[in-house]
Amino acid sequence: RTLLLTLVLLPFWTSVLVKCFAFTVILGRTGIINSLLSYATGTQVAIPLVLNRVGVMVGMTNYLAPFVVFPILASLLAIDSSVYRAAQIMGARPARIFWTVTLPLSVPGVFAAASSAFVMALSFFIIPALLGGPKDAMLSNLVDFYTRETLDWNMASAVGVLLLGMVLIVAVPFLVWKQRAGRVG
Repeated sequence: RTLLLTLVLLPFWTSVLVKCFAFTVILGRTGIINSLLSYATGTQVAIPLVLNRVGVMVGMTNYLAPFVVFPILASLLAIDSSVYRAAQIMGARPARIFWTVTLPLSVPGVFAAASSAFVMALSFFIIPALLGGPKDAMLSNLVDFYTRETLDWNMASAVGVLLLGMVLIVAVPFLVWKQRAGRVG
């Protein structure tokens, strides 16, 4: 478990900029992945893995993994093991235990992980700028484009309000749910 947690923490130990350039080397047309595929197939392979949506997804996943794994892990580790033993004593099979015990008790961690990853993904700027193409711009890249390139402040403001609205759509239900859970618990 320690090795896996260390691997999940590795993205925190390097700069986003350094990781983006590393992914450019790994995923580029003459990068490590395409070189291994060329060696394995015996033909020249040049799959476009960078400057498109694939590169953006790889970079974002690498960055967001710790923010998703640790809240879910914390909620899973907080479940008392006696609950599992009680379910087994009552005759529940592993699949039933997962659906009736583990999943309902881990929902707070899953919801926290999903909402934090969503909000953080909305604000990504450098990863889509370096690993994505012009068709893969995120909303923060659009704000930058409208303020610096076209000087269309109205459109930049509209995109900013859209970003704020998307954050509120996720954050408000989470806060309401957390407040209700606090009253019940």
